[in-house]
Amino acid sequence: MRIHKGFAGAVLASLAALLGGPAGAGPLVPLPAQPPDVPWPTREWPRAPQPASISPALEQVLSVVGQKHPLLGETRAVVIVSGGRLIVERYAPGYGADTPLVSWSVAKSITHALLGVAVRQGRVDVDRPMGNPRWPAGDPRASITWRHWMGMVDGQQYREIDAFDPVENDAARMLFGPGRLDVAAFAASLPLVHPPGTHWNYNSAGINLVADALGRVFAPGAGPVERRDRMAEVLARELWEPLGMSSAQPEFDAAGTFMGSAYVYATARDFARFGLLYLRDGVWEGRRILPPGWVDFARTACPAANGSRYGAGWWLAPSPGPTGPPLPPDVFSAQGHEGQLVSVVPSRDLVVVRLGLFDDIKGFPALRDWMAQLISLFPARASSP
Repeated sequence: MRIHKGFAGAVLASLAALLGGPAGAGPLVPLPAQPPDVPWPTREWPRAPQPASISPALEQVLSVVGQKHPLLGETRAVVIVSGGRLIVERYAPGYGADTPLVSWSVAKSITHALLGVAVRQGRVDVDRPMGNPRWPAGDPRASITWRHWMGMVDGQQYREIDAFDPVENDAARMLFGPGRLDVAAFAASLPLVHPPGTHWNYNSAGINLVADALGRVFAPGAGPVERRDRMAEVLARELWEPLGMSSAQPEFDAAGTFMGSAYVYATARDFARFGLLYLRDGVWEGRRILPPGWVDFARTACPAANGSRYGAGWWLAPSPGPTGPPLPPDVFSAQGHEGQLVSVVPSRDLVVVRLGLFDDIKGFPALRDWMAQLISLFPARASSP
């Protein structure tokens, strides 16, 4: 990852595209079940041809793959899943179905899933304080709930989206500077500036604190090596193996903390499996991976007036851009630096993965318009309200 003005700029552009007005307050679109005649893609993706009626337009949208686009940069992989079947995948030269690519902040959505596993197992109550052993008794940060941390309404002082100088950018300092060997220690040192639950601020440090706390939940008392190994085993047993995400590789810091804000490597097909888990309400092959209501928690706006485009570990549908069709209001997306995207569209029974690289600050609005154009080609399900 290059650390320069483009790092903060790309994130800032992402948020500018997303924070464009109030999110819809209507009921959530129901999450569709896997069609009974479609096998789960645990081992192999069931396939279907792309609809002939949209093929010419879809091919035009996909023409950016493998081309150097002035705004979208390099689109290295696109996977489209409709009705539980893989209907399209495209790869740039040098990349393919077996190429793992970095998640960047898509990992935050995976951290949301890992927290859901802990909730399902009765290990965590998200409405209780999360805590951290680095905070002394009476420290106000110790009263912040898991829910607030996951929704980024923790109130912590953290600068990422408005810090163009990497010396002042807390994400750069945490991942590549003084915090790199122990991201949780760096994150725990940041003070509060707002009452929890009142102000939204994009906070990668807070997600690393969640990952750190989950390390104590799943590996209590473990040292760095054991903690890393046990957390890797939990991720594999509870997520990678049930979903068939055989390529998934999480990264850990020297303290053994899962780098849940930014670092999971996986193929585009495996990121699509993860998106399908959320489209199917956390159920996979009849097994409940995530607790009831957990996906709705992800796709419900956080409790702060300035955070209406963010749920819990997932972005909500952005407002219309200056060009192109609007996104369906029920879209929710795992999104990462440089244009990583896993979009879930319940009203169309659709998952779209785009992995690539761009630096220009206009990349995220352009990606939003590209995604809206692609999704608009697929009709809404007849049963959708």
